[in-house]
Amino acid sequence: MSSNIDDSSDSATENSAPFWRRTNTKLFFGTALILAAGMVAGGYLMGDGLLRARLADRSVTVRGLAERDVTADLATWTISYSASAANLGEAQASVDRDTEQLTAFFKELGFPDDALQPVAVNVSSFTNDGYPTFTVRQRMSLRTTDIEKAQSAVRRQFDLVRRGVMLEEGSGMSYSFTGLNAIKPEMVAEATRDARAAAEQFAEDSGSEVGAIRQATQGYFEITSRDGDSGGWGTADTPFKKVRVVTTVDFMID
Repeated sequence: MSSNIDDSSDSATENSAPFWRRTNTKLFFGTALILAAGMVAGGYLMGDGLLRARLADRSVTVRGLAERDVTADLATWTISYSASAANLGEAQASVDRDTEQLTAFFKELGFPDDALQPVAVNVSSFTNDGYPTFTVRQRMSLRTTDIEKAQSAVRRQFDLVRRGVMLEEGSGMSYSFTGLNAIKPEMVAEATRDARAAAEQFAEDSGSEVGAIRQATQGYFEITSRDGDSGGWGTADTPFKKVRVVTTVDFMID
């Protein structure tokens, strides 16, 4: 015996059911709800992402300054002098006497024998109305880390004139500071702290808070005269220096 299943009754039942209880209607609304939920979630994530992006753009760029007074740790003095005579031997002998006076001068001040070294010599001649003139130029260099002795030598340089040594123009003591690398890290940190203080003041005025550093640029270190360059004195003429650095820092603002 065989039996046949009649689907017509099921279809009739489905068609006679209310609209919201039909299978197709449930499937449609289920799909619609899923799509709506996805759109809401996507919209939220997109909005949250845009908000984070806008907050990421909130920053303030400030400059921080660090200065430090230092004393030179190296002094160099290039001493130039010359002598002219009708013959080369006489001119050379005069320069040799000046060299002896220079050596004695620095020895009296307590400098070691090797502190003063010859660096160059030049001989020139010309003839005027048949009479020749020879000129011998000598250059000596003093190099020392004893800044106090170097200053003492500069103060007493007129003693050389009294001894008959005529210094040529351009003979002068030059002071240098060579310890920059030792103080760079501390000064950069100090300049960064100064920049953050400026950023915090800005944030306080705008009702926000300073966040992390977004990017930073270290400026050049500059060494100048501590008391300025007034009076025609340059940076190299004084042992008292001022080291200066400016950093540019971009801080996030929360």
